[in-house]
Amino acid sequence: MKRFLPPLVSALTLALLASAQAAPAFQLVLKASEQKIQKGEVTTHPITKTWRVPAQHVARTKKYGKVTSNLTPLLNQIERQVNARKPLPATFRNVKGSWVATDQNGWTFDRDGTKANLLKAIKSGKGSAQVAYKLNKPQRSVQLLAQRGVLWHVATGSSSYAGSPAFREKNILVGASKLDNFFIAPGHVFDFNEEIGQIDASTGFVKGFVISGGTLEKEDGGGICQVSTTIFRGLYQAGLPIVERHEHSHRVKYYDPVGFEATVYAPAKNLRMKNDTGKHLFIQAGWDRSAQTLRFDVFGANTGRTVNISKPVITNFKPAKKPSYTADQSVRPGARRLLDTPMQGMTSVLTRTIKQGGKVISKDTLKSVYEPWGAVYGVHPKDKRLK
Repeated sequence: MKRFLPPLVSALTLALLASAQAAPAFQLVLKASEQKIQKGEVTTHPITKTWRVPAQHVARTKKYGKVTSNLTPLLNQIERQVNARKPLPATFRNVKGSWVATDQNGWTFDRDGTKANLLKAIKSGKGSAQVAYKLNKPQRSVQLLAQRGVLWHVATGSSSYAGSPAFREKNILVGASKLDNFFIAPGHVFDFNEEIGQIDASTGFVKGFVISGGTLEKEDGGGICQVSTTIFRGLYQAGLPIVERHEHSHRVKYYDPVGFEATVYAPAKNLRMKNDTGKHLFIQAGWDRSAQTLRFDVFGANTGRTVNISKPVITNFKPAKKPSYTADQSVRPGARRLLDTPMQGMTSVLTRTIKQGGKVISKDTLKSVYEPWGAVYGVHPKDKRLK
């Protein structure tokens, strides 16, 4: 059986359908742009976000000459989405083998400005209106990095702290976080102790074993030399001249290859290196807790340097010393716990060769003299073996 609609209703419905199909959907549009650094180049990339405005709401706005309350839910949705974008300081990320720094500005939705744009566009018969918003820039942007000449990945320093006890890992990560995302100005001498600051419980460090008096004793910040060693490797690989650097009194396996390390003990021992690149350097820290690895990446200008660091040449071996003992509350009376293994004395020499334009412009050696070291055992605080 055929069904018939009243002629007037049928014609009106068809007209509305035809009109809706003919007219493109009205859109609110947010347009922005952000910059990116990749392979030494700064590029600008557009960002566009759109929201569809229902035809009936457009019609009511046009009819009453104002943005009606029917659009409030849509404006609320847009506000949530726009305000969710927060400013993030520019940092470099390794994307498929290429280091990229990308901007992320924050946005704050301007409801009154958006409503004004919407009403004006509808009255003039346009098909879209701009979303109004305030731009919130981070303190460190791609533009700032570029202005300071930070356009390239220059070098990496890495180390393994595998086997470290919990206190040592804690101090390593606290120390590394204090050296994450900071600049070294051109001509400035990087001062490790100054950058790290006070090392105690008030700054997040815990007690751990440090070399003291020919054995191990617990002090705040035990393990911080993993941080100084790792950043030293990065800056040394970048070709920076050494102002001050010290080796440990004896070889420590955490810092192999032998001699490629830097110990610190404020205020007596420090790590200082000069930025002679002519531009700012930017340092980023990174770690992998499952693999127990630490790294520092150095970013800056393309100086044209190539840096080669030789393997250590080790000579002058000496036999390890007799064991020493240190107080350890976790050890029962009469027992002992191995805290550190014996090490031979030795001398290590690494050679760094810096070239520019294929020609050697600098050559230096990194010499480390290590005294023999005996095994260290933890014993009960009242043990007679303690001196």
